[in-house]
Amino acid sequence: MQTEPLLIGIVDDHTLFRSGLANLLAEFAEINVLFQATNGVDMQKKIAQHPEVQIILMDINMPVMDGYAATKYVKKTHPSVNVLALSMHEDENAIIGMLKAGAGGYILKGSTPTDLVIAIKAVKEKGFYINEMVSGRLLFSLKQDEPKPLITEKEHIFLQHCSTELTYKEIADLMNISPRTVDNYRESLFAKLNIKTRTGLVVYGIKHNLIKI
Repeated sequence: MQTEPLLIGIVDDHTLFRSGLANLLAEFAEINVLFQATNGVDMQKKIAQHPEVQIILMDINMPVMDGYAATKYVKKTHPSVNVLALSMHEDENAIIGMLKAGAGGYILKGSTPTDLVIAIKAVKEKGFYINEMVSGRLLFSLKQDEPKPLITEKEHIFLQHCSTELTYKEIADLMNISPRTVDNYRESLFAKLNIKTRTGLVVYGIKHNLIKI
């Protein structure tokens, strides 16, 4: 039995990339591109015309209304719609910002069409997708029925600061501790959570409501 195609919106200010992406996705029977938008403001008009959209592929850097604000708008007004961030580079701050805004994951613009479709399906089915920048074992640790590892109060404070643009040294100064102690908190959380990167820590914190957004 053939399943219904996934209903997609594409928001990107680069016309050639946006149109090319739509044409590539049109080759997949399981994908139906409902609309294209040039920025967040344009997206608001398009999503009002196509409220049945299920997933929005969202560029991060756009004029008028960028991906962060546009994602927040989507999650506030259409909470059932999933957002997959499109990133040119593996920029931790940008990715963390999109995840905090409500995106279910991100994928690089240089990915293959097949990888993109895999990401789209993952976001639709699981509500979450991330690439190899975060440990693959993170998905296992994010399961809601998994027991949460014991995180100390200081580690919790450190985790909250990790979701900002502060450097580790600036976090140490803010917490009035040594950079070495910050390193210890980071390595302890990496070990407890089976995570390898700062982005992974923030994703875990968001998913388990440990980080205030």
